Amino acid sequence: MLKFPVYLDNNATTACDPRVVEAMLPYFTERFGNAASHNHFFGWEAEEAVDHAREQVAGLIGAESKEIIFTSGATEADNLAIKGIVEAYASKGDHIITVSTEHKAVLDTCKHLEKSGATVTYLSVKSDGLIDLDELESSIQANTVLIAVMYANNETGIIQPIKQISDIARRRGILFFTDATQAVGKIPVNVNEDGIDVMAFSAHKIYGPKGVGALYVRRKNPRVKIIAQMDGGGHEKGMRSGTLNVPGIVGFGKACELSAHEMKNGSIQADTLRDKLEDALTGIDDVFVNGNTVHRLPHVSNVLFRYVSANSLMMRINKEIAVSSGSACTSALPEPSHVLRAMGLSDEDAQSSLRFAIGRFNTDEEIDFTIQKIKEAVMHLREMQAQVK
Repeated sequence: MLKFPVYLDNNATTACDPRVVEAMLPYFTERFGNAASHNHFFGWEAEEAVDHAREQVAGLIGAESKEIIFTSGATEADNLAIKGIVEAYASKGDHIITVSTEHKAVLDTCKHLEKSGATVTYLSVKSDGLIDLDELESSIQANTVLIAVMYANNETGIIQPIKQISDIARRRGILFFTDATQAVGKIPVNVNEDGIDVMAFSAHKIYGPKGVGALYVRRKNPRVKIIAQMDGGGHEKGMRSGTLNVPGIVGFGKACELSAHEMKNGSIQADTLRDKLEDALTGIDDVFVNGNTVHRLPHVSNVLFRYVSANSLMMRINKEIAVSSGSACTSALPEPSHVLRAMGLSDEDAQSSLRFAIGRFNTDEEIDFTIQKIKEAVMHLREMQAQVK
């Protein structure tokens, strides 16, 4: 039996898996200690739980547990990585290379640094959402200290050629940072195989709790230096001070463990449901999938419904189906998606596009219902528009 509303906005956030909640609960009550309290059992117990979670998180991405720094989420991790690296390597230079389709947490951080004197090159993307590797290579300068390219886009699901990017960075002696918030737990991400030096990701995108994330920082070949952006008690190897969110970290660890075990089957299920959705929707006249349909996440579809306002479409279905027109962080903004505009879409087409993000708990029945309701809404809105004309 269908449960309403149907949730297809899993790139904004995912439901917390009941198994994650179960793992977290004791750390709100009986095991409530501060992981930095080293003089009694409550603190030792909390520290042990954090250490175990650190191993679980590291295990998902092929890292060492000592390379995981816990943060409040991916936005903080993005800020810590970019600002911390630019400050740490100031003697080498202050030039950053990033991409025009990055999440605002990266773009706005770069803009902030520009105000402080840093220089930033914003790479364009092709119509399919992928960067041009030749443009990346030609953008490198003598004072370039960081290349920041997201692993997979939050609006389109497009996966950038991470290994090729890291090869260029490594060959030129430049650090490579990636915001992998949408990729970790959905597809195999291995920091060593991918050649990643620094990487941000978050728990609430992989069925964990909100308010906790991580920054992977490579410890050797090369050993990456990052200057802390928040001062305090010197927690997290001095990179991120503040009392650790023990319940959240425990939940993050459990979510990573579950993702490691269930990723393959979850990807197959999501890919099957997404293809079913796309095949049906693109059967409607003037409906298209935005971006590359090969190099993308298995659960994301960004669909253009030409001649239909995405906001009008959402208003007709939002009591029954939850979708979005772009990033949750920019959903209140009236402007068309900066990601779709960078891919060459007109303002009108960008504002006629919806993002569908399928998750662990979605069913075949929900996709059938979504197809039916979207078709009805699109036809109705087009008929109304034709009558006005």
